[in-house]
Amino acid sequence: MKTNFRKFAPAFGALVVGLLLTPISQAECGGIKLPLLPHTAMQPQAAAPASQLSRYGYPGEGDRDYSDPGIVGFWHVKFVSEGSTGIPDGAEIDAGYSQWHSDGTEIMNSGGRAPVTTNFCLGVWKAVGYHSYKLNHYAASWDPTPAATAPNGTILGPARIQEQVTLSPGENKFTGNFTIDQYDESGNLLAHLQGTISGTRIDVDTPEESIF
Repeated sequence: MKTNFRKFAPAFGALVVGLLLTPISQAECGGIKLPLLPHTAMQPQAAAPASQLSRYGYPGEGDRDYSDPGIVGFWHVKFVSEGSTGIPDGAEIDAGYSQWHSDGTEIMNSGGRAPVTTNFCLGVWKAVGYHSYKLNHYAASWDPTPAATAPNGTILGPARIQEQVTLSPGENKFTGNFTIDQYDESGNLLAHLQGTISGTRIDVDTPEESIF
């Protein structure tokens, strides 16, 4: 059963609640810098069919360019805690909608963050293996607490979200790991989250019931 992260907000204290929860967490659009999790990229099969080779190619010498466009498209994504201090494993940290573009850029609309805290954020990606991708994503996080000199809140600092995901053979789903680090404007680490991420492709025929 999915655990709603709202139940666990008091355990974080006022700073982290204001930092990471509005109302759930800043996972995708204002997270925190987390160390990249170890991964093993899947390699193209030596005997891949010609149609596959024309799309993905073989890695060359030095830096590998897999030229893999499979991740491009519109996705419904979910972030679930695993190994995050103070958050039970299985708690949904965030969910929303992301688009991965063919030029190597990405954008996310976070459903777990109020617009005043910045619920849109941007990233860049590259293929690191056959159907395997690495994403580096940044957001400008805000503390919405009114102050005498800042009635609309104040800038909190940059959030860095990193993802390592693998696309399913049918190219309609992906799974992987994420880390989030939230910094203040001086570069001090304020909070850290990590866990698993999953995505389901949205196309022109996707009905609304499939995204809940």
